[in-house]
Amino acid sequence: MSEFTEFWRHPRFVDLGMLKASFRAHRYHLHTHPTYVIALITNGCERIRIGNVVVNATPGTIAIVNPEECHDGEAATETGWSYLTLYPTVELMSSICEGLGQTGVATFSRPLIDDPELARCFLTAHETSRDSDGIRAEASLMEALRELILRHGANVQPHKEPVYSGARSRLLLYEQLIEDNIGSEFDLDFFAAAAGVTKFQVIRDFKKCAGLTPAAYVRIRKLRYAAAKIEQGYPLAEAGLEAGFFDQSHLSRVFRNIHGITPGAFQSASRTSRRR
Repeated sequence: MSEFTEFWRHPRFVDLGMLKASFRAHRYHLHTHPTYVIALITNGCERIRIGNVVVNATPGTIAIVNPEECHDGEAATETGWSYLTLYPTVELMSSICEGLGQTGVATFSRPLIDDPELARCFLTAHETSRDSDGIRAEASLMEALRELILRHGANVQPHKEPVYSGARSRLLLYEQLIEDNIGSEFDLDFFAAAAGVTKFQVIRDFKKCAGLTPAAYVRIRKLRYAAAKIEQGYPLAEAGLEAGFFDQSHLSRVFRNIHGITPGAFQSASRTSRRR
């Protein structure tokens, strides 16, 4: 296992650091962070001291460090370890608690969590943090942090899903907002502010009424718009830009993923149909 590190900022949360790393000889000295540290081990084994506890973190487990909590880290085996880490701020975690109807600052009493479903959530959140689809990156991160707080927060009250009415009417509002701003890049705040609900409720509305995440729903609507323009004879690049795709390759990738053919093939078929 070779050593490498990659560090970047989340596209929707500029204060949130993201790390992908692999170590064999490196050893972290005892230190603290003002943020939380959430590390998903993907390979090997890391020995970590967190507070007064020493744990061996194996693949699929999640190490949790509270803000200002002392911790270190080193390889527990000769092969080292690989992990995906994120550093959410206290402000971000508190805002998620608030959205869940919780008060106070989230704390975690167990330094190591073995929760396969949660691990999959964090893997998705990490992988999408460099996705060109910003709303997907935002939603997957928030859902992962939400599940972490609800499942393993030490000071979280028993959670009851709030009963909301009007999900269908809100979806109609979201649809209109998308149609009126089809070329824009959307985020959860945009929908939440317009509907007067939380960002988590926006996610629930889309899943309940459409069976899709907000990102998938927006993507499909943008693709429909672009396909209609292509059928009308618009050039591929122009149709894609009007629909809010970054470039033609972005349009081609999404188009093929949903329709199984390229926009070019769709354009050729449309031209043939118009000549008949």
